[in-house]
Amino acid sequence: MHTAALAEMGLAGEWTYEAIEVAPEDFSDLVRSLPAKGFAGVNVTVPHKLRALAIADEASAAAGAIGAANTLTFRDGRIAADNTDAEGIIGALPCSPEGMSALVLGAGGSARAAVWALREAGASVSIWNRTEARAVALAKEFGVASGAAAADIVVNATTVGLDPPRGKHLDGGGEPNLKQFLAFDDGQRAEVVLDLVYASHETALVKAAQAAGATAVGGLEVLARQGAASLRVWTGSDPPLGTMRRAAEGSP
Repeated sequence: MHTAALAEMGLAGEWTYEAIEVAPEDFSDLVRSLPAKGFAGVNVTVPHKLRALAIADEASAAAGAIGAANTLTFRDGRIAADNTDAEGIIGALPCSPEGMSALVLGAGGSARAAVWALREAGASVSIWNRTEARAVALAKEFGVASGAAAADIVVNATTVGLDPPRGKHLDGGGEPNLKQFLAFDDGQRAEVVLDLVYASHETALVKAAQAAGATAVGGLEVLARQGAASLRVWTGSDPPLGTMRRAAEGSP
């Protein structure tokens, strides 16, 4: 995705983009070693987003408010943190969330970005997490509600649906059934479902949302948008979003 964008931007000769896997306990040491190796910055994904903010020397207003970073920039011997997840999430929605209710599933770095972004955009937000105490704590931190309340917008920011799955699930390995959040006992159904899982196929939640008549958006749209925003931070130029979207989807 980034490689395709860099090529179209005429920067392929100067910039490259590669994947690096790192264990949580090695994250800080690895990041601090990258500037000497010629890296201009990195994108950060689960489970490192909170650590990414903690290691930074400075943070953007969004990263500081969210409490997590997905983008690090190395400049003048310092590490700057940013969060482009929020921009990607709001940009991926098919409508403005202002005046709508939103239910965010999860309590990790991506959930923090979703809660903050939706709240700032004027939505009434509630948080659900399989560990209720984490949802309550996060809701208190952001001044929103907790619990599985009926909502116009449902955002899945859990790791359920990842292939291969990451993290722990309910019942000693079984995944929670997220489809339960598409409709509630009072008959209210979600109008928009945004699944942040970066899957090359439609997740079970996206398929269920479509079957229920909701507008469903997969995580690849968010991936492309947050990736374009990160490239903009690093290069100072506007990346070709369409090219990044097609590359993320695996299209030529």
